[in-house]
Amino acid sequence: MDDVAVGPLDLAARVDDALAVQALAFGLSDEEVAVRRHIVLRHLGCPGARALGATTPEGRLVGFVYGMPNDRTHWWSTVVEPYLRNECLDHWLDDSFTITELHVHPGYQHRGLGRSLITRITDEAAEPRSILSAIDTESPARRLYRSLGYHDLARRVLFPSAPTPYAVMGAPLPLKRF
Repeated sequence: MDDVAVGPLDLAARVDDALAVQALAFGLSDEEVAVRRHIVLRHLGCPGARALGATTPEGRLVGFVYGMPNDRTHWWSTVVEPYLRNECLDHWLDDSFTITELHVHPGYQHRGLGRSLITRITDEAAEPRSILSAIDTESPARRLYRSLGYHDLARRVLFPSAPTPYAVMGAPLPLKRF
């Protein structure tokens, strides 16, 4: 991975660095970054929230993942629950570790960093499964998730203010390896 180290990340201290990566990887505007900054900092106060980062030898953050044990009272769960219930899969919201965000700088993608970040953070999870949401289109991210054992639980999930539909995906833990 070109000397990029994956390890624990103090996301509160490096939130702006992380959001800069997310903005590049996900195409966010400055306004969207400002909103997400507050969301990330709020999430970090949730029980069991943790983050990992991918850092160059010079200390540059080029990727990150964070997540937490799922809580049905959190906003994300309240949005996806009806979609999962329609598929008789809302039990996935219980005893699951949620991958909240996973992003790798475009210049560092396709080097295994995303795979390393998500497998390392879920390997530490006490929950028997993991859930996440991803834009509901065929993409490198969705292919990565499928290769790790995630499968679609619900599709065409609409989040307020999101311009495109999402898919909710779930996988038993530990995640598949090659």
